Amino acid sequence: MNFKEFKKTDWLIIGLVIAFIIIAVLAFVGKNTFLSKSPVNSEEQVAFQVFFRGITITDQDSPFKPNDETFITIRNVPYAKLKISDVKFDRRKIALPAPSTKEKVMIVDDVSSPFQFDFLVTLVDKAKITDDGAVVGGNKLKIGVPIILEGKNYKLNGTISNVQVLSQNQQVPQGAQGAPQANAPQPPAQGQRPMPPVQGQQPPMPVKR
Repeated sequence: MNFKEFKKTDWLIIGLVIAFIIIAVLAFVGKNTFLSKSPVNSEEQVAFQVFFRGITITDQDSPFKPNDETFITIRNVPYAKLKISDVKFDRRKIALPAPSTKEKVMIVDDVSSPFQFDFLVTLVDKAKITDDGAVVGGNKLKIGVPIILEGKNYKLNGTISNVQVLSQNQQVPQGAQGAPQANAPQPPAQGQRPMPPVQGQQPPMPVKR
């Protein structure tokens, strides 16, 4: 290739292309690398919980199981596989007027949405601790941050609902009061599907129609 044959316009185009590539690389690095003014104080184990609302599941098994690995994506940035520490779930609920005079409302299963469930999944990872919070994979772990969990047969969008830095003797959080609880499945009513079974329990037999 004879560079002497290149015209000024050719060199201008080449320069623009190189500049565009450099800007794109810097933008990508700036988006995915933690460049906070806050210095890294330490590296600690962090437990964070991901809440999923109204997930439609027609299988009898819960897609999330303790000790299984799930690949997480934070703010549309792929990160890594993490082990699931804990899972809470419950059928979607609705509030109805209570027949009792003591209680104004009662919370019952939403029979109009028998396939919808709420999940609370707890994950643990090693994070960089700064004055601005915990950071993993170049992303700050904060309540409200969107996150995707992906497994063999699921890919679901959730939201971080809790972040805790674990001390040496501190246990992984098992869900706050009022969070979905993994209660033993009850026999389903006619036309309803059963709850996903708790790990170690056999799922109830489906109702014959």
